[in-house]
Amino acid sequence: MSQQYFNDSNVIKSVMDFNYTGDCTAEPFIIAYGIDKNFLYGCGISIASILLTNPGVPLEFHVFTDFFSDEDRSRFEALAKQYGTRIVVSMIDCEKLKSLPSTRNWTYATYFRFIIADHFAGKTEKVLYLDADIACQGSIQELVDLRFTDEEIAAVVVEGNTNWWQKRAVSLDTPGLKNGYFNAGFLLMNIEKWAEEGISTKAINMLRDPAVVSKITHLDQDVLNMLLVGKARYVDKKFNTQFSINYELKEQVVNPVDDSTVFIHYIGPTKPWHVWATYPVSHAFLNAKQHSPWQRDALLSPANANQWRYAAKHYFKQKKYLAGVSGYLNYFMHKVK
Repeated sequence: MSQQYFNDSNVIKSVMDFNYTGDCTAEPFIIAYGIDKNFLYGCGISIASILLTNPGVPLEFHVFTDFFSDEDRSRFEALAKQYGTRIVVSMIDCEKLKSLPSTRNWTYATYFRFIIADHFAGKTEKVLYLDADIACQGSIQELVDLRFTDEEIAAVVVEGNTNWWQKRAVSLDTPGLKNGYFNAGFLLMNIEKWAEEGISTKAINMLRDPAVVSKITHLDQDVLNMLLVGKARYVDKKFNTQFSINYELKEQVVNPVDDSTVFIHYIGPTKPWHVWATYPVSHAFLNAKQHSPWQRDALLSPANANQWRYAAKHYFKQKKYLAGVSGYLNYFMHKVK
């Protein structure tokens, strides 16, 4: 029996549908994002990167957000028109989410993935949820063709190593996690099974339970790992290859991104849309930007003390010494405000 925690009528305030698919009748593969205003730029380029590298694949994109300006509307509609695709933007009422746990790095927008899962219940078989700091550089046909077994609720990509899994298994009191712990930035959801198992309802109830909240450090990602033990299919790391651009500051950089990588997940505070993030690993993002309505938009400058500090470090790494000195001066100025 299907169970949803979120009802469209209670959480979706309005919808903008940019449909430029023309006469195409093929069943589209649905990709969805749940974001706040800080990730709209990244989301637009992420969509562009998928379209750029997967011509001929019928795709449909859904963006769930609580902020969308007239300029955002113009850009996303232009993107749909440029690639002859469909982009649906749903404006979310966040009141039901604001009482859930959040941190500086994990806002209530992280819970939009539950709204997404419930929104599509009864409408389609599967939906690919992606974080907006993901760029595509290869074919996703393998995901389009993937068929779930009767027991599988989602397809996921492992995070960390066996030591990390063991630590998560102990701290979350979930022994099964010793066999694998996944990153929830990539989540191919078996919509019917997700609804049948009431995953969104169970997750939200757990996030309201003080006993559970006292254990978790990665909010809904931890909760999803606890709920999906033995019910998730692990797919190749090429579909969620994580790399922090701040790793570039180390003496020796081990970059897992290679020609086989499909999705690059830019974890950490420095994103490829930041002006100080000009490294080869940012190429997939920057190339997609050049083939999108954001082509002429500047990369983002530092907006707070933390960003100025990272910008200064990266400028020195890049031998841009004047910019580095300026970055540290701005860092100290913002820090004393």
